[in-house]
Amino acid sequence: MIKTARNILLALSLTTGLSAADKLSQKDLKEIQALPLINMAQVEVKGGTDFGSLYGLSVKVKGRMDTIFLTKDKKYLLPGDAISTENGQQLQLPVDISSTIGKEAFTYGTGSDEYILFTDPECPYCKKFESYFSQIEDKVKIRVFFFPLSFHENARDISLYIMSQDSYKAKANAMINTTKDTEEFKNRKIDSTKLAKLEKSLDEQMNIAKELGITGTPSLFDKDGNRIIWAQMLQDYGVTVK
Repeated sequence: MIKTARNILLALSLTTGLSAADKLSQKDLKEIQALPLINMAQVEVKGGTDFGSLYGLSVKVKGRMDTIFLTKDKKYLLPGDAISTENGQQLQLPVDISSTIGKEAFTYGTGSDEYILFTDPECPYCKKFESYFSQIEDKVKIRVFFFPLSFHENARDISLYIMSQDSYKAKANAMINTTKDTEEFKNRKIDSTKLAKLEKSLDEQMNIAKELGITGTPSLFDKDGNRIIWAQMLQDYGVTVK
């Protein structure tokens, strides 16, 4: 409660809107990286956005990605969240998705609207989202990354099983329908050489997720690295979420 109140007060203190955002230049990022506190705390500034009232910084701290805010006079760092006074939404920075290019398990859909999805085959929210995929298949192109969470016992093996399928149709069907009780999964046989390649690919997908600061699934981004709420995305395509 105290943190929430502090965040609201922070948002109220901002004198201009947060909607118009521009990426910071490399020159700006270098100047921020050179700030004494940034260097002393061994914070690596990976990117930034100018939100009019303050800078939002995407930083790496001890190997993990995080978001902090910096006043435009560069005198004060503001850890924690910033909340828009217009819509009450938490201000989130776009992530650098360049590391995802060509690393996806496969691409779902034949449409033109591009997204990046990190999913866990035993995550109930992921399965809920994916149950609507057939209604948007002709509208989207979703690059799918698997991020099996450690507390889902079968998630890694199911991910590998889905990736082992030979065709787009088979991969899509396996992603949407496979559970630990699916007979085809229980009776799976994957060549050891192929399995080794799949293991390497899955580890790479998981490392990318960790580098982007992803801790839960489903995590959905648009082609510019902006986080997308999956239910809102479906509604934007006219899909009723039940």
